[in-house]
Order: sequence, then C-alpha cells, then structure tokens
Amino acid sequence: MLWNWRYRIMQDNYIECSELAGKTIQALRIHKDTGDGTNVQINFSDGTTFSCCLTIRPNVEASLYEGGVGTPKVLQKYEV
Repeated sequence: MLWNWRYRIMQDNYIECSELAGKTIQALRIHKDTGDGTNVQINFSDGTTFSCCLTIRPNVEASLYEGGVGTPKVLQKYEV
C-alpha cells in the first residue's frame, strides 16, 4: 500500500478517501470535459469539497508484420 498526503493509493488500483465517509452531500456537479478530463465535484454540507478528474489514457498498439497473400505474419508486437 502506498501513502499520499491525503489518501491511500491501494495496489488494487483504487483510491480510498476514508475522510469522506459519513459526510452529507449538498451538491454534486459533473463538469464537461475541457480537454483535461471530466471533473466531478462534490460539495458537502460542512463546507468542504471533493474534486476528482476522470481522464482516458491513450493506448498505443503497433506491430511489424510481413504481408502477402493470406493472413499477415506478425513478426513483432509493440505496446506503450
């Protein structure tokens, strides 16, 4: 388990924000993606706000292949 200044980053690929448990939501806003990602903002009745940005990571897959008649023969696959 890795620790950060405000929350725990778990090795199971999720973030646990235990400070939010039991808080009462006053408003929830989802802001349109402006290129940086979609922002989710939760305002709590105690005056605090939680903000989370959702982004999509590009996935690049490439291959070197030998063409010709029939199915191409894949010589090497690459991933980033």
